[in-house]
Amino acid sequence: MLFEPVTVSSVVIKNRIVMLPLGLGYAEQDGQVSDRLIRFYVERARGGAGLIYVVCGYNDFGLYLPLHPGLEEDRFIPGLKRLTDAIHEHGARIFAQLMHMGSSTFAGSEGGQPVSASAIRSGLTGIVPREMTLQEVRETVAHFAEGAWRAREGGFDGVEIVGTGGYLINQFLSPLTNVRKDEYGGDDERRMRFPLEILEAIRKSTGPGFPISYRTCGDEFMQGGHGQVEMRAIVQAMVRGGADMVSVTAGWHQSYIPLITMDVPRGNFAYLARGIKESVTVPVVACNRINDPRLAERILLSQQADMIGMGRALLADPHLPNKAMEGRLEEIRPCVACNQRCLDAAFMMKEVCCTMNPAAGREEEFELVPAEKSKKVVVVGGGPGGMEAAKTLAMRGHQVSLYEKSNRLGGQLNLAAVPPGRGEWSNAVNYLVGELERAGVEVHLNTEVKAGTVRRKHPDAVVVATGAEPLRYNLPGIDRDNVFSAEDVLRGKAEMGERVVVIGGGGVGIETALYVGKQGTLTAESAAFLASGGAMTAERAMELTKQGKRVTILETLGRIGPDLGVTTSASLRYHLRLMGVEVVIRAQALKITGEGVVYRRDGEEMLAKADTVVIACGSKPKDELVGELHGVVPEVYGIGDCTSPRTVSEAIEEAALAGRRV
Repeated sequence: MLFEPVTVSSVVIKNRIVMLPLGLGYAEQDGQVSDRLIRFYVERARGGAGLIYVVCGYNDFGLYLPLHPGLEEDRFIPGLKRLTDAIHEHGARIFAQLMHMGSSTFAGSEGGQPVSASAIRSGLTGIVPREMTLQEVRETVAHFAEGAWRAREGGFDGVEIVGTGGYLINQFLSPLTNVRKDEYGGDDERRMRFPLEILEAIRKSTGPGFPISYRTCGDEFMQGGHGQVEMRAIVQAMVRGGADMVSVTAGWHQSYIPLITMDVPRGNFAYLARGIKESVTVPVVACNRINDPRLAERILLSQQADMIGMGRALLADPHLPNKAMEGRLEEIRPCVACNQRCLDAAFMMKEVCCTMNPAAGREEEFELVPAEKSKKVVVVGGGPGGMEAAKTLAMRGHQVSLYEKSNRLGGQLNLAAVPPGRGEWSNAVNYLVGELERAGVEVHLNTEVKAGTVRRKHPDAVVVATGAEPLRYNLPGIDRDNVFSAEDVLRGKAEMGERVVVIGGGGVGIETALYVGKQGTLTAESAAFLASGGAMTAERAMELTKQGKRVTILETLGRIGPDLGVTTSASLRYHLRLMGVEVVIRAQALKITGEGVVYRRDGEEMLAKADTVVIACGSKPKDELVGELHGVVPEVYGIGDCTSPRTVSEAIEEAALAGRRV
């Protein structure tokens, strides 16, 4: 069913895979379509997506959307036509998403105060917007219509307006952000007037048969905001007003629960699409955390939706549709929802890329060209960087041997996958292991490599990916029997007491604290089983999922998770609150005693009682081999943590580059 065609208004789409809109930042500074933007979307069209959305902006009152295709002047049309023609050559359809962020942007089009339905502080930016005047509201409606007309003239097959995410239309619809007393506020009917006028104006400007999609949240997930019942009524009104298709996502960016991070179960919000589908007769798209074609197929077969939206999944692997259609599921490069280089970058107004696919947005730079001469290459280290380098080298025609001192591949990703909600990292490991096999890399486990070992093999090039090791923390009492490293804890080598103090509030410390805190609790699956069977109330079952060990995090800085992206940091803090983990910031550990950890905060010495202490205070590079091999082997490349401890994103990117340079 995933590869059956579907019709939206007068437009036939070849399959039911929709590439969702992404704020890439690849256009020219003045809003012109760039060659880079075209290359990116052409790769996704070549990969088999049926419909592709492109974020476009009409830079007017309160909106400043740099590095995205512009729609405010006719001079943009030729560039848009270059983009749409290129997409159409590969059989895909393309819609322009008409974006207006309202108060969710940091600056207006002239760098001034953003605008919104009402002057209510944005929970996303912290900025209080200016309430739009009636004249500005009407001009904005006209601008939507003009932008849609230019999109049609530029070859787009349809357009979409955005009634979700806490953006401008959402801000008019929600009582949380619209307290106007005029014809655009006051009750549900008047709050809907703005988007309904936009739909009417777009229809007049583009004519009949030109598809208009409406993107909505099936539930705002905001305290006091619209739930499923209200959202169904709104969507029904939009369909009556001219929407030919509905794309259903979840919540606002500042919603009180995680929506887009790794800990969100796959397909968790498909039920929202089902609720909308039951209310309308136009095609409905299910979105959010759908990164597996098998899951996509199940959602369609269960009639929860008519189409499947994938954003990050097609960022990670543009050829996911074709691979799925050809039955090559194991070859799909997985999106692990880490958000390190996509959503986190977008929220920071940076260019979007992908941890698992550093070629995303850099298709020309990362083109895989066969090597001029096949070389003998040794890769030392079987973590993500080493595996990415090895498979890239082999795909280019080199003879590659990979050596890993432990008994399994994956390196630190094996530990990263242990904390609750982080299991997607194991899918990254499985994919890379499979890639090594498919590329014909010779893998040697349980083999520690020294400089002499490399010298005897006479390689033409060596890639060193030996990673990092925990820093030795010079703290009185650190040698006590109840003190362990975070790595020991995650490897299951430490016996935890009931009261645990984690020294270090970076990403590793937070995830280790959550892992420890979950020990001894009821799993979510068990809670659902007991509650559904009547063995206990749902409230009691939920309580038991949170009653784990008593955990305290001590962090020297003024906040925890400084090494994490904004989305992951927010999600992990949410789970810390659920688990009741105590977080103490600006806390300098002084010594470990039989009672716990003595620390100084605000000039006062205090005690965090503990039966077990976990050290999560960073790591240092294991870089000895890089230095030893210089001058011994013609080409030596150090990548990832062995040069400087960072994230998996840098490791895979540096590996991909090294694999193309040898």
